[in-house]
Amino acid sequence: MPTFTAYDGTPLAYHEKGEGEPLLCVPGGPLRASAYLGDLGGLTAHRRLILLDLRGTGDSATPADPATYRCDRHVEDVEALREHLGLGEVDLLGHSAAGNIATLYAARHPKRVRRLVLIAPATQSLGLTLGPRDHLDAASAHRGEPWYPAAEAALYEIAAGRSPLEVWDAIVPLAYGRWDEAARAHQAASAREKNAEAAALFYGDGAFDPPATRAALAELSAPVLVLAGEYDAAPNPAHAQELAGLFPGGVRHVQPGGGHFPWLDDPEWFARRVAGFLAQD
Repeated sequence: MPTFTAYDGTPLAYHEKGEGEPLLCVPGGPLRASAYLGDLGGLTAHRRLILLDLRGTGDSATPADPATYRCDRHVEDVEALREHLGLGEVDLLGHSAAGNIATLYAARHPKRVRRLVLIAPATQSLGLTLGPRDHLDAASAHRGEPWYPAAEAALYEIAAGRSPLEVWDAIVPLAYGRWDEAARAHQAASAREKNAEAAALFYGDGAFDPPATRAALAELSAPVLVLAGEYDAAPNPAHAQELAGLFPGGVRHVQPGGGHFPWLDDPEWFARRVAGFLAQD
């Protein structure tokens, strides 16, 4: 298991899978170990995945200063990994909450990004937010599932002010295109892969400056893929289109039947679409 040293001296780990040109992959959660990404639907047949364990997760060490768990502080960990790998430019992938990390990295280090892939990305860094209606509309794609009534009721409770954590078991099937055995196993692993205490600090005050980030990204020359699942709410396809439009070279792809972890729902479609984007000149 290779390691490197972050800007503040924290030892961080990463895992390599596959062969070929490197693709630096940043996991979401927030603060979930990279193990949940697996091989990204067989993307290892096309690229060598460099799977970063963010500080305090997986095989990476816990930092001395908990304030470094804030989203924007992870950007320089990605830069330290790039330097460690000896890469002049990187193809960078961020999933879910790490969509914010990858976006902030592109804004801060635009010349270091060759291609940017945002999978079901969170968008707080750009000031894009979702409302309760967005979640309810996305959830309706699962109408007819035996677990749907409880999920719908829980979403209304959240809209009324209840914490999502209090009704998590009811809403978690909504994160997947299919709530099957593979999805259940993937979700069951979350508790041991996620650093909940660190996650509570990820969206801390001062993490984001959307106007400044938008202005910086207007100068980004790298192609950007925003890949959303058809059944996902965060982002939903319309929200993903808005996000892609903030990048000069942004394109949106919507995976049919995909949820928040689209590589699980249709691995072949996912790997083919991402690999095809990365192969473009």
